[in-house]
Amino acid sequence: MNKYSKRREALLYHAKPKPGKIQVVPTKKYATQRDLSLAYSPGVAEPCLEIAKDVNNVYKYTAKGNLVAVISNGTAVLGLGDIGPEASKPVMEGKALLFKIFADIDVFDIEVGTKDVDAFIETVKNIAPTFGGINLEDIKAPESFEIERRLVEELQIPVMHDDQHGTAIISSAALLNALELAKKKVEKVKVVVSGAGSAALACANLYVLLGVKPDNIIMFDVNGVLSSERTDLSDLQKRYAKGKPGIDLKGALKDADVFLGLSAGNILSPDMLMGMAKNPIVFAMANPIPEIDYNLAIDTRKDIIMATGRSDHPNQVNNVLGFPYIFRGALDVRATKINEEMKMAAVRALAALAKEPVPEQVNIAYGETKLNFGKDYIIPKPFDPRLIATVAPAVARAAMDSGVALHPIEDWGKYEEELLERLGSDNKMVRLLINRARMDPKRIVFAEADHLDVLKAAQIVMEERIGYPILLGNKDVILSLKEEIGFDADVPIYDPKTKKEDERRLRYAEIFWKSRQRRGIQLLDAQKWMRERNYFAAMMVNEGDADALVTGYSRSYPSVIKPMMQLIDKAPGISLFATTNMMMTNRGPMFLSDTAINTNPSADDLAKIALMTAKTVKMFGMEPVIAMVSYSNFGSSATPSAAKVNEAVAYLHKYYPDLIVDGEIQTDFALNDEMLRKKFPFSKLAGKKVNTLIFPNLEAANITYKLLKELYNVDSVGPIMLGMDKPVHIFQISASVEEMVNMAAVAVVDAQEKEKRHNMTKK
Repeated sequence: MNKYSKRREALLYHAKPKPGKIQVVPTKKYATQRDLSLAYSPGVAEPCLEIAKDVNNVYKYTAKGNLVAVISNGTAVLGLGDIGPEASKPVMEGKALLFKIFADIDVFDIEVGTKDVDAFIETVKNIAPTFGGINLEDIKAPESFEIERRLVEELQIPVMHDDQHGTAIISSAALLNALELAKKKVEKVKVVVSGAGSAALACANLYVLLGVKPDNIIMFDVNGVLSSERTDLSDLQKRYAKGKPGIDLKGALKDADVFLGLSAGNILSPDMLMGMAKNPIVFAMANPIPEIDYNLAIDTRKDIIMATGRSDHPNQVNNVLGFPYIFRGALDVRATKINEEMKMAAVRALAALAKEPVPEQVNIAYGETKLNFGKDYIIPKPFDPRLIATVAPAVARAAMDSGVALHPIEDWGKYEEELLERLGSDNKMVRLLINRARMDPKRIVFAEADHLDVLKAAQIVMEERIGYPILLGNKDVILSLKEEIGFDADVPIYDPKTKKEDERRLRYAEIFWKSRQRRGIQLLDAQKWMRERNYFAAMMVNEGDADALVTGYSRSYPSVIKPMMQLIDKAPGISLFATTNMMMTNRGPMFLSDTAINTNPSADDLAKIALMTAKTVKMFGMEPVIAMVSYSNFGSSATPSAAKVNEAVAYLHKYYPDLIVDGEIQTDFALNDEMLRKKFPFSKLAGKKVNTLIFPNLEAANITYKLLKELYNVDSVGPIMLGMDKPVHIFQISASVEEMVNMAAVAVVDAQEKEKRHNMTKK
């Protein structure tokens, strides 16, 4: 994408369909006059009076306990500098979004129009009664140090400047584990720091708490080494003015154990790296260009242990591993501050988590066979679902142990369950899906690329490194649309109807005819069909000229599925095709089957659909918990519709006893575990969180997923094709660009899985 197009996309993202990235959503009923009289006058007076009696009741009757302020004056916005409070607002809204999706914390972003330290502090203090915590953001040093210090002292709610402490906490966890792998003692290591701003100083301070001796830290800024002879240093920098006057970075790195980079790209040369001690630890965290290129560094020193700030290399030091969960733990015990004990608890929790067995969901997301603690895995991955239930409780415990918790937690098991429930409120699965696709991109045929939205989806797939598009359609139209949207990448374009494709089209027709000539297919029919893009695209995948296929934007599902069923074989051991939709609900991903193909499946078909769906659920790193739904519960109706569901469940229980599946069951009982345990405690679903619903017919499944999508704005990925031997997936007609991108990612992951199985079969 050219610079203009990227800029336009970013502006449109923030402007449409409504400006900004966050909104306020009511949490109580408001439909009736009675609801409104309770929400406002006269009912609202009662909680007001209770809070007036005891100010701590504000946590009981208002949202204060889950509300954080992200506050900035826009004086040090990452990569942009001093751009002012209004211009910093999109960044603060972005931080608010991260708080919500990773830890279910609500945020108001506050942009303060002053650079005066006293005025800024007074503003924050005056609005603090609204909030349960304060996250300071993008405030320039040294003012940021003074602002944070005073607010921590003068307020009785958690305050943290994430620019300082976020990087410090995550890199400290990485350092602990790196030192263990390098077999080095923390009190003996020599550390060289490039950068002397707020983040670098916070890192150094936390490293000292870990046991690094201040005398063993040599720090550089743009003017050279920090030494006692410098007169331009702040009081905080003077603590690390340990360098010899005149020494350069190369000299300081001689026999150094650790390099911490929070400065500028490409300032660490291979020669400097060679001068470091055995098993050097290098944290090159300048963004987007690290102090030394990752591949160059590992080629230079085979014994290096390296981390960067980038997501495309191992060991990403990413603040999102810390701040959402630190505030989550602090809020949940009503901590009066975030102290050093709480930060250190977060450090040790993160370090310990990296040594635990990694969930399959995380392995899948990062394209790994098995992530294990080692040089390439010294800190957890940002998509690890265990973070919230690991870091937040550690921080909460530290707050209690250090005497700053006003509302101690008593039932830790229940607390961890509540934390995990909060994970259902975002779309992590989509991010996991796309991240996994990026690990091994495949060639994807977009069979309707002369439609603008399809071409936009192909462009995003290309630019986000999800896959390599192959475009089918009218070449002149595609080229014109490419120019219009700034899609300047050179990608293959084929038009099956043109003379240019005669040779390929006739070859495909011949191959298809020979495979189907004893099933009533004529050569002329095959040649005619290959002029149609869906037939042509399917043969591209069949013949290995492409790895996957997505289509269906402009035509009805039945008309698109027909050529796929004619050309693409069923997968080994499969006797029918089906589809599932992955719905991003507020309780987490839900798989609904069959949403597009089998009109009235038999009991045998339902069992097969359940098994195929279970396999797909596992492909996404989840353990399937399947409810076979109906309008009746466990034999309460003898109608054919209910009976076939009952029969399918009996078959699955007999032949697949390890599969967590039950029914027939009404949807409300399937999704409400409390109701289920009370009424049907014998069910295999009791005490489990259902993530898969198998419907008795196409009507029920299709209506349900579209109802969820339109009424509740639930994102849908699908219909995902089940049972085909090749990675072929079909959009619903007029799918959105986002839906098509997600389906392309599904197609890539499907291709990865099929390639893996094929390779295993060959072995």
